[in-house]
Amino acid sequence: MERIRKIPTEKEMIELLRSGKVSLPPLAFRFLEDKPVAGGDRRFDALVEASWRQLTARFVVECKSLSTPKAFQDGLNLLKTSSLPKGCLPMLFLPFLSERQLKELEMEGISGIDLCGNGVVAAPSLFAVFRSGEKNRFSSSAPIKNIYRKNSSMVGRVFLVRSGYETVQEICAEINRRNMLVTLWNKRPMSLSTVSKSLKTLEEDLIVARKGTIRLLQPEKLLEKLNENYVSPEIKERVRLKVPEGGETIRELLWKQSQEKRVPFVAKGTSSVAQFAVMQRGDLLTVYCPRLEMLLDQLGASQTDRFPNLELLETEDETVYFDARKQGDVWWASPVQVYLELMAGDKRDQETAEQVKSYILKNFQTIQK
Repeated sequence: MERIRKIPTEKEMIELLRSGKVSLPPLAFRFLEDKPVAGGDRRFDALVEASWRQLTARFVVECKSLSTPKAFQDGLNLLKTSSLPKGCLPMLFLPFLSERQLKELEMEGISGIDLCGNGVVAAPSLFAVFRSGEKNRFSSSAPIKNIYRKNSSMVGRVFLVRSGYETVQEICAEINRRNMLVTLWNKRPMSLSTVSKSLKTLEEDLIVARKGTIRLLQPEKLLEKLNENYVSPEIKERVRLKVPEGGETIRELLWKQSQEKRVPFVAKGTSSVAQFAVMQRGDLLTVYCPRLEMLLDQLGASQTDRFPNLELLETEDETVYFDARKQGDVWWASPVQVYLELMAGDKRDQETAEQVKSYILKNFQTIQK
């Protein structure tokens, strides 16, 4: 199959089909008609003939230029619900079809082909071909960067705090309100355009829907996406300390220093586990802060790696501060941040992460009611 260097439009895809540059060996395709009638005012994109030896079958083709879950689902739903011309079978045509999508098409009795050499084409009593494993040569089909990683992930995370919003502006305001580095550290707020672009990808991935309200559809899939794309925050400096026991606890000292110096801090996800799950942790409290030396000033602590009870991590990664929960004298990491840090840990951490996941999903269900 001819190599395409750019993301094709639907018109370009149909032209490739017309010129015989799309195939699924041992089948061959012959273009028969442009825009065949589907019933009413609706038209399909093409009518083709698939042949093997002396056997032939006709297919009406619905073409989508994006390989997103939403584009796939929209095309599949249209083919399932449309009236087909007499003697024709349905076929979906995308730049790329994954093996999972091919199996779903096969189960639905609908054929599908792509521009990468994958496909499932079935004509009952005549022939059936299933080919998968070819890589996606159009991975940049999605127009947005990875929105499940770093700052962009806050758009998805905010739906795990509250499942529905009236407007994009409301989502943007909620993200910035829950970002400690915006409210307490003069970090630049997230822009409306960033939220809009991220929402577009969330919608394409069928994670949120925009019908009236903007609402979360698949919380588990969202958590899965966040976990798959999670990267640990960039730590500029790390200090381990032994804070002497006295009249004030470590938490009280941290809070006092934080208030005096106007510097935010939040406990690391793995230090915040007890807020959302049952797990024994040692005496070491690890916290994130944007300026480490500002918290160090009056702690009266000595730096040591021998039995430390406080660890300070300097980072301006906004995700670790997002949706922090204050209890007592400590800002604890959000349940989503706790979950992601545990999932990046060992087997025991990952087992505990399931408890936190249950907490998050239960909270989501409570919001829905």
